[in-house]
Order: sequence, then structure tokens, then C-alpha cells
Amino acid sequence: MIYVLNGPNLNRLGTREPDVYGSATYKDLADMCRTVADDLGVRVEVRQTNAEHEMLGWLHDAADEGADVVLNPGAWTHYNIAVRDACAMLRGKLIEVHISNVHSREEFRHRSVISAVATGVIAGLGFDGYRLALEHIAR
Repeated sequence: MIYVLNGPNLNRLGTREPDVYGSATYKDLADMCRTVADDLGVRVEVRQTNAEHEMLGWLHDAADEGADVVLNPGAWTHYNIAVRDACAMLRGKLIEVHISNVHSREEFRHRSVISAVATGVIAGLGFDGYRLALEHIAR
């Protein structure tokens, strides 16, 4: 099982800053991840939450299962030590994904508290970043 976990505001894809995130919706993203997983012959669970405690629970479950995780922590990337600490407990691979290139945006987005505990980081490739993360894990 690979968990594809998405943090705050990603449910607003398609309407949130389309000049940054494009016009595709969260449903489009989830469907694409499921299709890629099917093509790769892996099982995937795609989830999104705006609630920190829910994300922490999902990360704890993944840690207990030894599952791999593709994580777009959204704004939590830049300050959420609780999410970072839950990521540090993971035994499987952790690929941090960002739809936009966070390094070309506002200064506060340049720092990730998650990256240091991630297997790898993909930023700025849109939904393709999720595909690449799933392909990497599936190999």
C-alpha cells in the first residue's frame, strides 16, 4: 500500500490560485494517482485533510504498517513540527511533493521542515510530481 496524503487547501485545487496550481481539481489529481497506481500494479490510498490531527493519524498508521508515503503537506511544509515528527517515524519511503515550485515563490515557502526526513522531494512539476513519486516507489 502506498498512501498519497495531501494537506490543507489541496481540496481547493481548480479554484485556488489557478495561475499557480492550474485548473485541474483535487478529484482530477486523485483519479490520476489511482490510474497511475493501477498501471504500476500497486495499491494506493489517496486522502486529503485540512485537520492536523487527521494527517497525524494517517502518518502514524503508515508508520505502523511500514507503508510508503507520497506527501504534499501544503502549508504545513514550512512550520509544522508535529507533521515532521510523524514523518520521521515512517519506515517506508517518503516522497515530499509540491505542485508548484516553492523555491520560486514567497521567501517563507523556501524552507521545508519535512525535507530532512524525506527520501526525496519533487517540486514544481504539477501533478506529474505525484506520478514520478509513485513510479519511484513502485520500482
